[in-house]
Amino acid sequence: MTVPVVVSTRAELAALLAPARAGGARVGLVPTMGALHEGHASLMRVARAEVGDGPVVVSVFVNPMQFGAGEDLDRYPRTLEADLEVCAREGVDAVFAPSVEEVYPGGDPQVTVDPGPLAELLEGRVRPTHFRGVLTVVAKLFGLVRPDVAVFGQKDYQQLALVRRMVADLCQGVEVVGAETQREPDGLALSSRNRYLDPEQRQEALVLSRALLAARAEATYGAAAALDAARAELRSAKAVDLDYLVLTTPDLGELPDDVAPGTEARMLVAARLGSTRLIDNLPLVIGTAGSTPQPEGGS
Repeated sequence: MTVPVVVSTRAELAALLAPARAGGARVGLVPTMGALHEGHASLMRVARAEVGDGPVVVSVFVNPMQFGAGEDLDRYPRTLEADLEVCAREGVDAVFAPSVEEVYPGGDPQVTVDPGPLAELLEGRVRPTHFRGVLTVVAKLFGLVRPDVAVFGQKDYQQLALVRRMVADLCQGVEVVGAETQREPDGLALSSRNRYLDPEQRQEALVLSRALLAARAEATYGAAAALDAARAELRSAKAVDLDYLVLTTPDLGELPDDVAPGTEARMLVAARLGSTRLIDNLPLVIGTAGSTPQPEGGS
């Protein structure tokens, strides 16, 4: 088992990665906010497959910029010791665990990343400043780590789409890989926020994945059939407060009214159970009875 080197400053990080860069090794980055679970571990495995013998860096930083007023910044779990055990088990080479002052010297940055119109949809309607904070810290991590490849989970699908857009628009030269959503045996998408659910809410939360699977099964009969199937499942849950259920193109654009047979799409859902907000999504293929849905793990 590899014990990762833990660094907390920019200087330590640069010194640690200098030999790998000098030797031409590929560097992989998995950005996280800690509270690591099997979903995060799967991202580390993808990063290792991408860089081979090159260093895999996991960042553990609870980013205050992406939390809005009244959100769960203060109660977000900080579990660094347990996180280091996950990283060691997965053969991570370095963990970058900086303080807020190290990432944002002098306080809130004057220059931030404008996430553009895509950030005004879906999660952005509920959390209007969230993606500005996400992209700003990801841009900082890209500048500090200078990875060749960065791995993000598909569960946070809008985030993944926005990171890819930022990398393309700002010519950052990082390969962004979207790794498949990891789930509990009963279908619930793994999330650090699942720990906030009481037993009844945990059971009710299964309606999200059931709705997506019902939509996938009916998608061969058209977009309307997929949406109807998902809505029917969601209506069966008593304690779920739906934020949104949408069917989009893979890049989160609007599906045309006349969807061509075999069109790939994405269904996304967000809902609250008590004070806990969960999101999930799945790829679908619209309009061709008997067609095979694309695997969830594409990049």
